[in-house]
Amino acid sequence: MHSGLVNPIDFDRDGRQAGHLAIPYSIDRSPYYQIRVPILRLKNGAGPSLLLMAGNHGDEYEGELQLGRLMRRLDVETMRGAVTILPMANLPAVMAAKRCSPFDGGNLNRAFPGDPTGTPTARMAHFLEHDLFPRHDAVLDLHSGGTSMAHLACTLIERQADAVRFARSLELMQAMGAAHAFIANNGPAAPTSMGAASRAGTIGLSGEFGGGGTVTPESMAFTTAAIDRLLMAMGIVDVPQLSRGPLPVSSGRQILSLSRHSQGIYANRRGWFEPAVPLGSQVEAGSLAGWYHDLERLDLPEQELHFAEGGIVISQRLHTDSQSGDCLIQVAEITTS
Repeated sequence: MHSGLVNPIDFDRDGRQAGHLAIPYSIDRSPYYQIRVPILRLKNGAGPSLLLMAGNHGDEYEGELQLGRLMRRLDVETMRGAVTILPMANLPAVMAAKRCSPFDGGNLNRAFPGDPTGTPTARMAHFLEHDLFPRHDAVLDLHSGGTSMAHLACTLIERQADAVRFARSLELMQAMGAAHAFIANNGPAAPTSMGAASRAGTIGLSGEFGGGGTVTPESMAFTTAAIDRLLMAMGIVDVPQLSRGPLPVSSGRQILSLSRHSQGIYANRRGWFEPAVPLGSQVEAGSLAGWYHDLERLDLPEQELHFAEGGIVISQRLHTDSQSGDCLIQVAEITTS
């Protein structure tokens, strides 16, 4: 076989099944090479079903590490229903410590609905949207800002036309306990995992759990709590599986929306970005966002950058050296739903 994806999991079988999704991909050193993506399936009778995935982008580590830990800890005998864990969905990108796959340049979170005979990234996207997602009541795809971005810790869902599904999405997102919850509005044709989940008829949940191509005690604690809360909210387990000690008390949260180009500031030439405000700051339209320096023209003063819209600073570029087209900083508006 030279195309497609080989799946070893029997989704109807009870018990614990560990294996690899195999994507055939001929390379110079190995004509019958397979990209082998780890997968774990736990099932204990009838009940809710949840897919947990990370490594959609390879340089976003909170989900990858915590789902690897959950694979070792979750006991099928102490749960009900089914959990599927895919900790490194874009395995080549994970192993290369890059956002996109080094094999085909594929950004998995822009590859849906995929192609069963396409590149490895397209084949994985097709399998996820058409085979794996529809088998689950909910999908949690764990993200972070990656190597180049700092991101406000938040959970995320897509706005849904289906009112019942949207209400349940809100309920589960809020159950994860983040102080900031983010509603995206990318539309039904979105090439993202959340767009794919919607098209597959399941509840799509996501979030930004850290950033900077690293992990911190704070980002890992946020990730563990969110996973544990979701498992418990869905009735799959009764006690936390990852968190050490009791879960932190959930405080009030702000619902945020990011839907317009004008909520971001983008570089229009080579320059060096200096932010003026930290993540989580509440800013007004016209307020100072930062400065853009030109180290090739030291005779020129730095350019002041101002927000076109007000809101909460949700992300900012970590790499000071920037190119035309790079997103430098974004604000999300506060909304009620």
